[in-house]
Amino acid sequence: MKKTVIFIGLCMMMLSCQTNIDNSQPITLEGLLHEMVSYNTVAQYPAISYKAAQVSSYDRRSVSPDSLNWFANGDGFGYERLDTINGRVEKVLFDKDGPGVVTRFWMTTNDKRGTIRIYLDGQQEPEVEVPAFDMSRFPVSVGQALALRHTHYKENMEETGGTTFFLPIPYASQCKITFEEPDMKVLKPRYYHIGYRIYPADTQVQTFTLEDLKQHQDLLNQVNEKLLHPVTSKAGEHHALEMENEGSMLLEGNNQAINSIILSLDAMSEDSYANVMNEVNIQLLFDGKVSADCSLANFFSGGTDGPVTECWYFNSDGKGNMESRWVMPYQHTAEIRLVNPKHLPFKAKLEAYTNDYKRDANTLYFHAQTKQEDNIPTYSDVSSPDMIDWNFATLNGRGVYCGDLLALDNHCPDWYGEGDEKIWVDDDASFPSFFGTGTEDYYNCSWAPVVVFQTPFGGAPRADEESSHGMNAFFRTRNLDVIPFSQRLKFDIEMMSWHDGSVDYRATVFWYGDL
Repeated sequence: MKKTVIFIGLCMMMLSCQTNIDNSQPITLEGLLHEMVSYNTVAQYPAISYKAAQVSSYDRRSVSPDSLNWFANGDGFGYERLDTINGRVEKVLFDKDGPGVVTRFWMTTNDKRGTIRIYLDGQQEPEVEVPAFDMSRFPVSVGQALALRHTHYKENMEETGGTTFFLPIPYASQCKITFEEPDMKVLKPRYYHIGYRIYPADTQVQTFTLEDLKQHQDLLNQVNEKLLHPVTSKAGEHHALEMENEGSMLLEGNNQAINSIILSLDAMSEDSYANVMNEVNIQLLFDGKVSADCSLANFFSGGTDGPVTECWYFNSDGKGNMESRWVMPYQHTAEIRLVNPKHLPFKAKLEAYTNDYKRDANTLYFHAQTKQEDNIPTYSDVSSPDMIDWNFATLNGRGVYCGDLLALDNHCPDWYGEGDEKIWVDDDASFPSFFGTGTEDYYNCSWAPVVVFQTPFGGAPRADEESSHGMNAFFRTRNLDVIPFSQRLKFDIEMMSWHDGSVDYRATVFWYGDL
């Protein structure tokens, strides 16, 4: 048994050591799978620059922010066009010239019957055929972590089912994804997001094949194991500090990185724990500048009161033990502070693990910041002149967007999250690179009201009432679907609900950027 554990540990270390993609090597399925489980890669601006974007089934009446239908909500019926292929009429969901990679395929429907086909590099016959609007029925098993079934999933083909599919699909010159309806005369909602990367024209990409996928089954198994059971790195130099009420840990050394931060609070009552998680902030300073400033609940956990949270980058047991696995490079100094403005009594042990980091011109600093606003109005009438896009964050400069947490108190009588995300990247002028189909869809689930769930890529750690009234929380972290930006990233979300009301939002964003 011990030898098996050691072997698995070595495999995980080998996967973790894969960092930047070598510019001289082609983009491959194998390389992308390694990248998916590398904590280091997101701390670097991509060595091979690419644009991240998304196509979706958003309502095609939404054409620009100044149009009357900017908030149109028929989000299950949009698609690119109809093609006739080999005598079949197929809805084209996605058609992009390469070189590129499909990084995320989210979908849901209330009747899964039909056929998805994936055509690569101008193929007349599809490389992949899926006998349903359901990527969990992919012809080769890719594992639970890469083919997530949503919480309201029904096995019956004629009932509701949603999935998020994270297996990367690289292509050299073109990718077209279609769906053939069982009956084109019967209108069914087909909600989908397809996230993708587009590389510069001279980038070498090895096109996906099912045979290649089968050859990498062992690697797929390792990736699934690592995503489902992330291990907090305790390699390198160990730093520990016992503190009471507040404290600060200073780390010094040239070209270093924090690999993990572990915080353990002494036993306390449930109310005291919630107060400490909500009111005590963690501040991170790198090379003398504040780079992150969030409550413990928003940094380590799923927002208000610090609920149980499990994902790739951080986790909390809801009782006082929490870990962060973001890699945080610095040139000379890093400082971790616990700031306690209300002087709440607590005792804690703070630990950090650091080691050498090979720094270059693409190395970035870790950032995290929370924005909060109370009593934001939401509307059910999409034509209301008061409808707004609420801004999660606007980030300027160069960076890589890695995820976010939305913790909220919902004062609406029921579902508050009908609104779509809109993410504007760099020179987007009239239309965003990402236009979604609903708040829960962005967070890798489907069909409100939402129930509590956890996945490697995000979840809903709080959903206190079946109606969605009261306290809720969503988070999403990104692996291959990170969003690089060279000038600016603006993240908005529509304030749309089933019935008029209001919400209190606490939005925390995680990204890497220059100081």
